[in-house]
Amino acid sequence: MKEFARSEWQRAQRTIKTAAALIGSDPESATSRAYYAAFHALTALFALRGQSFNKHAALRSALHKDLINSGEWPIELGKDYDFLTNLREMSDYGDVARVSEQDAGRAVEGGPTNHRCFSREAFQFGLIRVIRGQSDARVQRPPR
Repeated sequence: MKEFARSEWQRAQRTIKTAAALIGSDPESATSRAYYAAFHALTALFALRGQSFNKHAALRSALHKDLINSGEWPIELGKDYDFLTNLREMSDYGDVARVSEQDAGRAVEGGPTNHRCFSREAFQFGLIRVIRGQSDARVQRPPR
């Protein structure tokens, strides 16, 4: 399980770099990649807790139930994940609505709460330590 988590975390890191490179040329793809970076990072964290999910909605639900509502993570990170989810759905399925370059930049660099990138913010305080075996799977509240 630890190796799977490490692999998912590395995938998240690669994916957010790809997202950053796409902002100016393809904002919708950048948004999708930013969402998937967060998705893979969350998958890694829950894998370390012995949990896995087959649906995106189930992962989102677990984020809110197990991390946000429990007080383990700040509410802002839940809002940032929801922001990424909504943008990703608009970029993948939107008919008329399109993702702007500004929104793609916000998806990659920080959500509506002005946090930095969800994946980087949420995991730099806990997941990296967990993967290295330095602590349990709890993630500390990021400093403001």
